[in-house]
Amino acid sequence: MVISTSPQPPPSSALLRYLRAELGLSDNALQLGLKQSDLEQAPLPVVLWRFGLISLEQLDQVLSWQTTVDQ
Repeated sequence: MVISTSPQPPPSSALLRYLRAELGLSDNALQLGLKQSDLEQAPLPVVLWRFGLISLEQLDQVLSWQTTVDQ
């Protein structure tokens, strides 16, 4: 469990679209990740990785994508 003491912002709609389109995550996988991310106040990509819904390589891909989008 990650559990952070500082609230995490909700994931952007762009991130959710990316996870569906580029990584092929199902709505069920995303719902599980969103629920757990909210409970733990942890970043969605990290939660998805911890639950085995994305690989470490995919996590790196998502984090790299987020870096380019945030600039």
